[in-house]
Amino acid sequence: MEFRLLMLSAMYENGGNTVHRFLDGHPQMFVYPFESQLGTALVQDHLTSMFPVKYRWPTFSLDATSFKDYKAIIDEECKVRARTPKVSKFRGMTFDFNDDERCGIFMECIGKTRRSTGNNVAAFFEATFQAWKDYRRTGREEVYVGYSPIIVVDTDRILRDLPQTHVLHVVRNPWSAYADTKKRPVPLSLERYMTSWVINQFHAIIFQRLFPQRVHIVRLEDVLHGPVLELGKICEKLGLEVSKSLEFPTWNGDFLEEVYPWGTIRKASPESNMATAQELSQDEAERVTTWAGPYLKIFGYENFFQ
Repeated sequence: MEFRLLMLSAMYENGGNTVHRFLDGHPQMFVYPFESQLGTALVQDHLTSMFPVKYRWPTFSLDATSFKDYKAIIDEECKVRARTPKVSKFRGMTFDFNDDERCGIFMECIGKTRRSTGNNVAAFFEATFQAWKDYRRTGREEVYVGYSPIIVVDTDRILRDLPQTHVLHVVRNPWSAYADTKKRPVPLSLERYMTSWVINQFHAIIFQRLFPQRVHIVRLEDVLHGPVLELGKICEKLGLEVSKSLEFPTWNGDFLEEVYPWGTIRKASPESNMATAQELSQDEAERVTTWAGPYLKIFGYENFFQ
């Protein structure tokens, strides 16, 4: 069966982790446990100075081996949880997984295909779920689901390398998003954050126009208001059932009271989302409005506070 992937993207604090957790319990999906940070140190282009390479679509050395390819994939969150669990922010989550075993499975997979970006990514996801011992399988899984922040900027490469892949981009109102990013230990400035927010939405819109059948955009606000309805539409486009599991966020099928520590969003509710936006001062809110420019109207946020 040909490898199928649904790759999620979102600007930081735009709800990518939240949507990822809503999809987690779907019986026909292999949902990656954490951010699937596929990038490598070899990623180098005009966007490298703006976005961390761990969030980008990977680039591999032409003269590498499958072992070196595996080691090149940054995948920080999963590898930290597997190798040094006591320092992982996910240390409280049960996770029976060995990274060295996954590496061996990855090399076996590549031995049956060949080295290429697409095959490497497919082998990476397939090996993850073979090595994850306490993953709750249904036996009906058809589609792998990954999430890397901002990876929408690489959509053309993703779709080229994996012909059966779809990209789902999540957008959130910029006031709530910026208010949440301010809670990080070393937050981006408002101007830097909003520049990146705009760049993400620009790429999402352009690539949706170029690949309308394979690139999808959802607003976090719509997902929070009706997750089964909004994410069910995406499932139908993938030929999957609309599962009741989409009603709430989960970890390996277990209900999550809050999405944290996957992201800064804790309560996945419309009320919490609005309350977060209202944490900004009037000056901050006005500056966010200015920097968001025409994208407020494009995504229907021009009257968000009314």
